[in-house]
Amino acid sequence: MSDASLGGEADRRRANSSRIVAFLLMAFIWGAGWLPTKLAMEVLPPIFFACLRFTMAALGFLVLARLRGFSLRVERPGRVLAASLLITTACYALVFWGLAQAPSGLAAVVNLGLMPIFLIGIGAAYGQEPITPLRVAAIIFGLAGLALLFSGRLGASGEGAKAVLGLAAVALGTLAYAWGTVISRPIVRATPPVVLAFWQSCLGTLGLIPISLVVEGWDPGRFAALSDPRVLRGLAVMVGGGSLIALPIFLMLLRDWGAFRAGLYAFVSPVIAVLIGYAFAAERIDMAEAVGMAVTLAATALALGKPGRTAT
Repeated sequence: MSDASLGGEADRRRANSSRIVAFLLMAFIWGAGWLPTKLAMEVLPPIFFACLRFTMAALGFLVLARLRGFSLRVERPGRVLAASLLITTACYALVFWGLAQAPSGLAAVVNLGLMPIFLIGIGAAYGQEPITPLRVAAIIFGLAGLALLFSGRLGASGEGAKAVLGLAAVALGTLAYAWGTVISRPIVRATPPVVLAFWQSCLGTLGLIPISLVVEGWDPGRFAALSDPRVLRGLAVMVGGGSLIALPIFLMLLRDWGAFRAGLYAFVSPVIAVLIGYAFAAERIDMAEAVGMAVTLAATALALGKPGRTAT
């Protein structure tokens, strides 16, 4: 093997290592956001909180894009609009509404468990993702780990037609997110991630606002709650970390890795969330949850260890 070939292989390994570090940072940020978001929603309705988050995120992305000299023009604006409405509007409206109707643990399993399945299924339908035995095995192990991780909450109250409707809404919201992610890949190849993140946040918020008004009503007193420390912490974590840092990383990984591998955060972020709940909210971790964390992380390592070929 020539020196040039060896050098090229070393560069590829360094680039892949950098992407794995970025992936872990993204998964950590999104996992760390669960607790402060939950606390913020004790003060504000969830869809209204999402509107605030993505409005502030859109402004942040606009500043970043301008500072870096990026044009806000995008190719295929119709697809950008569709992806924005799927990823931001439909996902957050459906998942948040569903969480209010169904047991939280079961809703989390439905959301996180279906995410990689939908990503690989829709990705295959669009010719982006190969369905390989390794990926199927990773999904099976990941689902088993999530079931163990949330096993203590699966029997929570809320059974019945209302819970079934809630879980159906969570599933539909997850499907919308996965579909929007897959159709975003061709866009992010030609558009800087920060620009695409701006449009997804901006257009998605415009879709969320009327939904919040219909579902949650209008109460001017909610703006007075913006000074509540729980809201401030939630917005700081989810705007500064979850949006401005983690979302561009996700779009970069979507471009370089494809939807399935980028979406494996769904197996890692819950582990981070449980550990943070244990450290800062005195939430207990039993043996089943500990085993579940180990299994989900093993499933992620299995899927990340050998990149699958994706269609260009």
